[in-house]
Amino acid sequence: MELPRKILIGESVISELGSIIRSLGTDSPTVAIISGKKVKARAGKDCAQALKKESLAFSWHIGDNASMETVGKLQEKLEEKDLPDFVLGFGGGRSVDIAKMTAFKIDKPFLSVPTSASHDGISSPFVSIRGTDKPHSVKANTPIGVLADTLLMSNAPPRLLAGGCGDLVGKITAVKDWELAKEDRGEYFGSYAANLAYMSARIILAESKRLGKANQFGIRTIVEALISAGVAACIAGSSRPCSGSEHLFSHAIEYVAGPDFGLHGERVGIGTIMMAKLHGLDWEKIKETLVDVGAPTTAKQIGLSDEHVVKALVTAQSLRPDRYTVLSKIKLDIKSARELAKAVKVI
Repeated sequence: MELPRKILIGESVISELGSIIRSLGTDSPTVAIISGKKVKARAGKDCAQALKKESLAFSWHIGDNASMETVGKLQEKLEEKDLPDFVLGFGGGRSVDIAKMTAFKIDKPFLSVPTSASHDGISSPFVSIRGTDKPHSVKANTPIGVLADTLLMSNAPPRLLAGGCGDLVGKITAVKDWELAKEDRGEYFGSYAANLAYMSARIILAESKRLGKANQFGIRTIVEALISAGVAACIAGSSRPCSGSEHLFSHAIEYVAGPDFGLHGERVGIGTIMMAKLHGLDWEKIKETLVDVGAPTTAKQIGLSDEHVVKALVTAQSLRPDRYTVLSKIKLDIKSARELAKAVKVI
């Protein structure tokens, strides 16, 4: 069981970044920062000042494209000189994933410094990145530390926060899929990890009307829930408590339509509505929650056609046949997939 050693959440805690790195490393640790251009322009100064305050040597690297090609270029660049002691992912889910995989490739500790609360990868060992041999999340290393500055996050586009809520409600169907795999296939089921992930989703359902506003309460609640969900995956040793049929649907959308249709969490939220219906859960409550937080609930809202949704539903389980979900049990064809999507008004 590999867990983050330090987690710091709060307003303006970015100023503590340098001291946290010192507490985790050697006397004079070096840091490679990986971020996107926009985040560096918006918040890079705060990050750099925190490292300079502790006299830490650092280099800055841009990785806008979440692909293995980008990871390969970053790896090559870092290996040209002495390797850094730490790799730091500074930005949204994309930057965190790129940095996490790069750190894994060069076998160095990874620090997660998210600037938006868009998905649970900020604290889990899993990455969703294009160009691997698998069209779904793959395992890298658990972050050695997580620093989440809620003030910094409040400046991120509200859409990213809503996407984080979509990723969180997905834990409801992910846990149900895990339970189903235990019942039908005798698969290992970790009650503690499942309950932790489920609790992270339930708090979004309970507080959805307050979370629609990007205030400190909302941001902190969502960030804490995302980190808890990521830790649940660490405890389980797999993404089972956090990723089920709803995530397979999200990956299938990328597979059949391309990566430019909605954020990861937006697609997961829409998938959760449909998978909840298949599980016999209260899908209307899930849909209401997503509306409350400003997340999309229809294919049209993220530019998807009806045919994209239907094809993704039919294709989803084949992307990961080893992961038993409700889609393994209820094998959808084109007709039943269309009926499902229409029944919950996704199309």
